Amino acid sequence: MRTRIVFPALTAAAMLVLTGCVDNSATDAPNSTPGGSEEAITVQKNDELASLLPEKMKTAGVMNVGMANNYPPNEFKDGNGDPAGWSVDLTNAIGASLGLEVNFDIGTFDNILPAIKAGKDDLGMSSFTDTLEREKQADFINYYSAGIQWAAPKGKTVDPENACGLRVAVQATTYEDTHEVPAKSKACVAAGKKPIEIFRYDAQDQATNALVIGQVDAMSADSPVTLYAISKTKDKLQTAGDAFEVAPYGMPVAKDSEFTPVLQKALQSLIDDGTYTKILTKWGVESGGVQEAAINVAAAK
Repeated sequence: MRTRIVFPALTAAAMLVLTGCVDNSATDAPNSTPGGSEEAITVQKNDELASLLPEKMKTAGVMNVGMANNYPPNEFKDGNGDPAGWSVDLTNAIGASLGLEVNFDIGTFDNILPAIKAGKDDLGMSSFTDTLEREKQADFINYYSAGIQWAAPKGKTVDPENACGLRVAVQATTYEDTHEVPAKSKACVAAGKKPIEIFRYDAQDQATNALVIGQVDAMSADSPVTLYAISKTKDKLQTAGDAFEVAPYGMPVAKDSEFTPVLQKALQSLIDDGTYTKILTKWGVESGGVQEAAINVAAAK
C-alpha cells in the first residue's frame, strides 16, 4: 500500500493579521504566509527507506515527535489547537515518506531532550539550534539555517551590538535566552556599562506582545520567528539591524540511534525531490533552506 499526505494549498490573501496584542491561549494560525505557494504538496511512501526503520517503529507504525508548539511560524497551534507551521509540515512529510503516523508529543521545550533520551520520543522538532553542548545529549539531523534577528518598535532605532541598559524580551530556554543576550549583557558589564535587562517569557507570542505594548525596548528571536512576528503585528514593529550568528536547526535523536541514518535519508530525499523547498516556500522561509541533511554540524565545525 502506498501512503501519501497532501498539504493544502495556500494563498497570501488569506493571511490573518493582528492589529493589537497577541493572544497565546490559541496562537492565530494564518492560512498562509507572505510568499505562500498555491501548489499542493504530495508525499508518497518510500518503501526502500521504510524497510530500514528500526523494528520497533515498523511494528508500531508511529513516529513520536517531541515539540513545543509556541514558536510561530516554525511550530505553533492553529485555531483548533492542532500543531501547525512549516516544521510541522516538514515532519508530516518525513512521516509520510516512511509510512508512519506522526504523533506530536506537545510539551515544554526543555523536556524534549530528556524524553528522547528516555525513549519516549523518537525525535524532536522544535527549532533546536544545533550546539556542541546539546550534541552531548543527542545527535542532530540538520534541516535549516537560521540567524538571530532583533526587532524594535516601529520608528525606534535599536542596535543589538549596543544594547546596554535596554529591556530585551526573549522566549525562555531558547538560544537567545541562554547564550546570545546574556553574553551581550556580560560584555556591557565588563565595559562598565549597564547590563541588559532580560525579560523571559514562556511563549514567543508573549515576548512579541511585551514589545508591542512597550514593556520592553526590543526582542531577540530566530530570524524566521522575528520576521513572522513583525508581519503579524502590522506596522507595530520593525527589524533592528541585520540577522547575525547564522546557525543550523537540528532534529534531535537519541545518541547512536538506529533511526538516525533513516531519518537523515528521509530528509535528504525530500530535499532532493523538491518537496522540502516547496514546504519552505509555502511559509515564506525558503531563504534558510539547506542542500544537505548533515549530522551534528556543530561538532564538524
